[in-house]
Amino acid sequence: MTPLGPRLVVAGTHSGVGKTTVATGLTAALRAAGHRPATAKVGPDFIDPGYHALASGRPPRNLDAWLCGEEAIAPLAARAADGAGLLVIEGVMGLFDGAADGRASSTADVARLLGAPVILVVDAAALAGSVAAIVHGFATLDPSVAVAGVILNRVGSDGHETQLREALVPLGVPVLGALRRDDRLTWRDRHLGLVPVAEQPDTVVRSLDALGAAVAERLDLGALVALARSAPPLPVPAAVPLPEPGPSVRVAVAGGPAFTFTYADTVDALAAGGAEVVPFDPLRDPALPEAVDGLVVGGGFPETFAAELAANRPLLADAAARVRAGLATWAECGGLLWLARELDGHPMAGVVPTAGRMTDRLTLGYRTATTAVGGPLGPAGTTFRGHEFHYSRTDPGGDALHLASRFGEGPEGFAGPRLLATYVHHHPGGDPSAVAGFLTACRAAQDADGEGGGT
Repeated sequence: MTPLGPRLVVAGTHSGVGKTTVATGLTAALRAAGHRPATAKVGPDFIDPGYHALASGRPPRNLDAWLCGEEAIAPLAARAADGAGLLVIEGVMGLFDGAADGRASSTADVARLLGAPVILVVDAAALAGSVAAIVHGFATLDPSVAVAGVILNRVGSDGHETQLREALVPLGVPVLGALRRDDRLTWRDRHLGLVPVAEQPDTVVRSLDALGAAVAERLDLGALVALARSAPPLPVPAAVPLPEPGPSVRVAVAGGPAFTFTYADTVDALAAGGAEVVPFDPLRDPALPEAVDGLVVGGGFPETFAAELAANRPLLADAAARVRAGLATWAECGGLLWLARELDGHPMAGVVPTAGRMTDRLTLGYRTATTAVGGPLGPAGTTFRGHEFHYSRTDPGGDALHLASRFGEGPEGFAGPRLLATYVHHHPGGDPSAVAGFLTACRAAQDADGEGGGT
C-alpha cells in the first residue's frame, strides 16, 4: 500500500454532540464538490459507518485500537482510504473517552497513531463565552493531539454565532463553520443510536442531500481540505492481516433491515480466506442459500422485526435443520436471538437453548473472550477480543465463553463443535485467526457431507 495521505478526525466534546452529522455531511458535501472522500469510524460502532458509506459511496470501515491493536490502525486506515483523495474519520464518544483500561481506544489515541489533525465539534446550543473554556481544555490537555479547528453545532442565530466566534479568537483555534439548529439535520434515534440506513434508505438519502447542502453552505470546505492535506504522509508498515487462502467454501451471511451489524472487514476476511460470501435476508428469504458450508448471522435489530422474523417459518425451519445437521454457524448478538427459542415471546429458530427478551438495561463494553469448549473458531482455550452492545438478555445466558473486562468477568454464550452463538461482536482487522478457524470448520462440514451445505 502507498503511504496514508490526507486525513482528518472529526471529534466531539461528548457523545451526542453531532459529530456523526458533521462527518456524514462533510463527506457528502466533499463528494458533491468533486472530491473523493473516504470514511472511517473510531470504535466498534456499526450504525454510523452505514451513513458514512452512503455519503461516500465506499464500504463502511472501523478503526478500533482496542479490538484490533495499535499496530493495525494505520493499515486499516490505509485500506479505508485506498483510491480516495482524503479520509474523514469520525470519533467515538468524546475526544478522550475510551476503555480506560490502559489500552489505546479513544479518538485521541487513533488521531495520535495516524498523525491526523482533529476538528472538534462543539454543541453550542447553550453556550456563549464559556465555549472558549471548553475548547481551551480540549486543545491543551494532550499536546500530542492536534486540535486544529472547531465546528460549532446547533447555533441559534447570527448574533449567537458572533459571540461564539469572538470568544474563541484569543485561543488561535480557527472556527471552520457553524451549523444552525435545523430539524432537517436531526437524525432519527433509537435505543442503540441512529436508525440503520438499511431500514429507511429513501428517507436517509433525502436527509443526506439536505445535510450535505447545509454543510457546504455553513462550513469552510476549502479550509477543511487544506487541514486534511496538512497531515504528513504516514508510512504504513504492513497490509491488514487476512486469512491465508484455502479451498473454496460457500458462506451465507445474514443481511437486510434486521441484520445490519456485520463488519465489512469480516466479509473481506471471509473472502480472502477462500469463501464465496452469499447474502440472504432473514425477513424475506424462504430458505438459506443452497449448498452453503457456513452461516454467519451478525447483529442488528431483530427485536424491531421480531414478529416478521417469526412469521418466516420456512426459513427458521430450514436454518434449524441445517444447523442441527452440522452447518458451521457463527452468530453474534442479534444472531444469537434469531437462533434462540424465542424473542419477546415470538418463536425463533430454536437451535440455541435460551429465550431472549428486551430490557431497559444496556450492556456495553470491550471483552476478552476465551472459549470454554471447542467450537467453530477453534479448540477450547481459543481467545479473541470483542465487544458487547445490547439491551436484551437471554435466559439462560450460557457458559461457552469466559468473558473478562476491567470491571468484571463471567460466563456467556452457547457452543457446539460447529456452532458459536454469543453476544460478543468480533472484528478481524488485527487478528484474522478467528475467521480462519471458522473457515476451517466450514471445510470440515463440507468434507463431512461430501457436497457442503447440509442440504
